[in-house]
Amino acid sequence: MYKGNKVAIGVPCYNEAVALPKVLEDITKYFPEGEVYVFDNNSTDDTFQVAENYFSSSKQILRTEEYGLLMGGVFKVKAKGKGNVVTQFFSIIEADIYVIVDGDATYDIASLRSMIDILLQKRLDMVVGRRVEIDSDPGNKVYRKGHRFGNKVITSAIAYVFDQKSSKRIFRDMLSGFRVFSRRYVKSFPSLSQGFEIETQLNVHALQLKMRCEEIPTPYYKRPDGSESKLSTYKDGVRIAWTIFKIYATEKPLFFYSVLAIFFGFLSIILAVPILVTYLNTGMVPRLPTAVLSTGLMIFAFLSFVAGIILQTVTKGRIEFKRLLYLSYPVPHEKK
Repeated sequence: MYKGNKVAIGVPCYNEAVALPKVLEDITKYFPEGEVYVFDNNSTDDTFQVAENYFSSSKQILRTEEYGLLMGGVFKVKAKGKGNVVTQFFSIIEADIYVIVDGDATYDIASLRSMIDILLQKRLDMVVGRRVEIDSDPGNKVYRKGHRFGNKVITSAIAYVFDQKSSKRIFRDMLSGFRVFSRRYVKSFPSLSQGFEIETQLNVHALQLKMRCEEIPTPYYKRPDGSESKLSTYKDGVRIAWTIFKIYATEKPLFFYSVLAIFFGFLSIILAVPILVTYLNTGMVPRLPTAVLSTGLMIFAFLSFVAGIILQTVTKGRIEFKRLLYLSYPVPHEKK
């Protein structure tokens, strides 16, 4: 317990046998009040065994028949992807404050106490640790240029969706893996993400419901020797582009489908004009397939616009429902 609140710390891991011991040692050193839950996401190395060895020597362990471990422990998540890990963490663990920190030993656990204090004192729903490199990185190996660029792109895209001006943006590091949440944030979060785009969904949820959030700078370190990053610049770039596409389609459906309607409507007119001119001059329609295609495109344009109107209403209702669920839980605060 910390200031009357139960704090659960979730550590997602995939092949982190080298880095995980430092993460667990730092949590024990800097925040022993927390209950630690390691989630092994189909690792092929000794990650699960390393976590079990840690908990076997910990006094906070308590076994249960249903989930194996209740007050701190290690779980196996068979469904691949960090999003599935976060879903499991939020659904099976009960706490007042939730913490997520990647098991790669790149985040500063010493900052955790101050992050939780800020959440309680200001009654926030999420505090994000913005990554700030403290070591020289001439080869851009700690925080690669490609990932830095991708982070800026997705941050700017989401800020535009939610009408956040550059000077007033809450989040500047959308892909940070170091976060603190209130209980009412977690219990109102409908996690549908399976993979790495979970960080983006976490920010979108907060912006949707206009939650009180804050982002504070925290040191960002290079991985321990022998530990390898699972990120891929090009593959992750495609994922980021697809994530942005889905966000526009789900969060701004009227705008998204209106753009589609304009595109297909314009394409239909371009194809129809020569046919119409020929018909007015000769009374004949020589290119019937093109005429059919033009008609189909215009119908599709109208359908897209109507779909945008309907989905905009659905999106509004969905957000209102989540807002009511969110407000049904108490504000985070220091308990006596």
